[in-house]
Amino acid sequence: MNVGIIGLGLIGKKRARNLGKGKLVAYADIKPELHSEDFKNIQYYSDWRDLVGNNDIDLVIVATPNNLIYEVSIECIKANKHLLVEKPAGISSKEVSSLIQVADKKNVKIHVGFNHRFHPSILKAKEILDENKLGELMFIRGLYGHGGRLGYENEWRANPQISGGGEIIDQGCHLIDLSRWMFKSEFKKIHSSAKTYFWDMEVEDNGFMILETENNQTAFLHVSCTEWKNMFSLEIYGKIGKIKINGLGGSYGTEELIYYKMLPAMGPPESKKWIFDGEDLSWQTEMDDFYNAIGNNIEPSITLNDAFNSLKVIEKIYKDNGYDYNS
Repeated sequence: MNVGIIGLGLIGKKRARNLGKGKLVAYADIKPELHSEDFKNIQYYSDWRDLVGNNDIDLVIVATPNNLIYEVSIECIKANKHLLVEKPAGISSKEVSSLIQVADKKNVKIHVGFNHRFHPSILKAKEILDENKLGELMFIRGLYGHGGRLGYENEWRANPQISGGGEIIDQGCHLIDLSRWMFKSEFKKIHSSAKTYFWDMEVEDNGFMILETENNQTAFLHVSCTEWKNMFSLEIYGKIGKIKINGLGGSYGTEELIYYKMLPAMGPPESKKWIFDGEDLSWQTEMDDFYNAIGNNIEPSITLNDAFNSLKVIEKIYKDNGYDYNS
């Protein structure tokens, strides 16, 4: 399958190097310096529209800043390209809703890039959940944070007109998506606090969320770009067991999962630990999953509706905290 990538920044390059059975035939970016030795034999476009018009391309990956996702994606859909669009899939739920309406009229597959679902610890956790080894789920507790870097307040993620928000729409959307997926339910009650504590920027650098489903399951989530030491932690509590995940590999630490099984006599539980210390295969695993959906003509595992529902939560948080970026 011939693949084109629009936006060859950090995420675009990760996609380019993890295409699996796909073949990168073209990429587009406004920065010509990205036309480097790594991609010297690949067709380069300075205008993404030229890539969309390339009839040899079957699938387009959209890895642009958030404010460009809608314009680029809608043209890809109209051109009958299969589409992997990076999270959050738009700067607002209104944009994503419009993409859904256009896509419904076309025979193309669209997958939203929430690659965290494809980390081995997360896949193992989902396997344990699907085997009902935790029993009825009660709550999830998650922490996801990084420390930024010098000049972080001057990057596009700090500009609400480009990003649509700060840490909540950036890393928070991953925790919200994972919680929705594991609870198999949408959030009906949303309590939150969004703050800009440290960075001199218009968007929030910390978000604290208490999200409740209609079944009274609760996700306690904290995202931060003042964590200083990169960190990822996710705990899933059921009535007969618990899962604890630490790390995402790389600077976030070795990825590991511990499963705790409650005993009839209560007291200290039995436990089993998995360590996933290899390279990060989440990007390629996600691509393989999407290729499978295309090849078998089935719905992708992560759809625009998933992105829409996550963005509705994020927009409610922003509005409640005076960061109403899309008003």
